[in-house]
Amino acid sequence: MSVELPFAPVDTIIRRHAGDLRVSADAAEELARRIQRRGASLAEDAAERAANDGRKTLMAADFGVDEAPDEDVLTLPVAPVDRIARLDIADQFRVSKGARVALADVLESYAEEASEGAAALAEHAGRRTVQAEDFETYFRLVE
Repeated sequence: MSVELPFAPVDTIIRRHAGDLRVSADAAEELARRIQRRGASLAEDAAERAANDGRKTLMAADFGVDEAPDEDVLTLPVAPVDRIARLDIADQFRVSKGARVALADVLESYAEEASEGAAALAEHAGRRTVQAEDFETYFRLVE
C-alpha cells in the first residue's frame, strides 16, 4: 500500500508537539502510514453507516462530527485525505466535502495525540530525536 499523504504536513504536526526534539524522516513516514490506515478504516465504518441509512454519500456525521471545521485551519491537506477515504470503500460511495474535511480533522487529532505520546517516549528514552520506533511503541501501548 503506497502512502497517499505527503510527509511534510505530518512532520509539521509532529514538530508542533516535539518541543526541542528533532524529528526523523522515518518518524513522519511511520505516522503518515498510521494515519492512512486509520483513515481508511474510519471511511469503511462511515460507508457502512451510510449504507445502513440508505445513502451513497458519506457525510461529516458518519465520522462522528456534527459540523466540519473550516478547511483552512487544518494542517493535513484534504485532497490526499479524500484519496485515503476512498481506498477501501466501494466505488458506489461518494464522499461529501464536509466528510473529507471532517475526516481530515479527526485524523489530525489522531496524529496530534500520537505525536505527543511519541515525543514523550523519545524524551523518556533520553534521545533528542523522535523516531519511527517511538510511534511504533506508542501505538503498541494504546491499541
